[in-house]
Amino acid sequence: MEKTVLVTGGGGFIGRYVAKALANKGCRVIAIGRGRFDKLHLASLGIAQWYERDISRLSLSEIREDFTEVYHCAGSGSVALSIADPYSDFNNNVLTTRDVLEFARERPGVKVVLASSAGVYGATTSLPISVNTILNPVSPYGVNKSICETLCRQYSDHFGVPVAIVRLFSVYGVGLRKQLLWDACHKITNKDVMFFGTGEETRDWIHVEDAARLMVCAADATVSSTRIFNGANGSSVRIREVLQHLAKLLDVNVEIKFSGMSRPGDPIHYEAEVLGSLELGWRPQVSFSDGLAQYARWFKSEVGCHKTQQSVRG
Repeated sequence: MEKTVLVTGGGGFIGRYVAKALANKGCRVIAIGRGRFDKLHLASLGIAQWYERDISRLSLSEIREDFTEVYHCAGSGSVALSIADPYSDFNNNVLTTRDVLEFARERPGVKVVLASSAGVYGATTSLPISVNTILNPVSPYGVNKSICETLCRQYSDHFGVPVAIVRLFSVYGVGLRKQLLWDACHKITNKDVMFFGTGEETRDWIHVEDAARLMVCAADATVSSTRIFNGANGSSVRIREVLQHLAKLLDVNVEIKFSGMSRPGDPIHYEAEVLGSLELGWRPQVSFSDGLAQYARWFKSEVGCHKTQQSVRG
């Protein structure tokens, strides 16, 4: 029988890919979140039913269909925003997670898969980072995601809600219009090549398609209690190398420079231990070099399309 699942934040960057991965698996996908989309666009994402709502107990109760899994992809995903507007970050991450878990508690057997973040690890000097690493978040965003995880364990331990937590590291891919790669593409094409940090910082990148598949695998492997997985490739890349490669892909001849000053909440080195994820039978399928080239091509087409539209309007 066709399985019905719910994706919160289904119109967002990660939520869209999770919805598509579930549809490709043969699930009937219903989604809730912000944004208004036409039927053709929803069909391209594999979303059978869309609810344009903020995430709350009330809005979730308006969904009349029965479903067996909730993929909670809604929420803020920006360290900078959590510092500038901590109130909104708490509401968008913690309160929506609380309402999703309470909704699942009232429907025994419904699984919850939380898109968490490596931000919960914060400042750590032990690499690679395992899921058993002591959490030490250094930003409001990381703190709020750790609260979300605590809520998950509470609802799992005390109310029997099956939960899978996927701590996503540096997720990227076509459609991402924020964070390092998006900002870097704009800066490089404008030949504004001064970046924060030293360039020696490292990140563990995971393509959004691989991240989505991991979340689906995590749900399949979760029967009871709470299981935690790292969503990453299991290898790190220096920021300097990423930006230099990106400049070449964008056909811009510039020298990348660094200010030597770090932004608040930014860790220095991240590399994940992904043994638990690999034991699910999951494997990353998109190499970082291929994924970065794909992203650069998409960015150039987006910018070219935008300039054409401006020219037509002018």
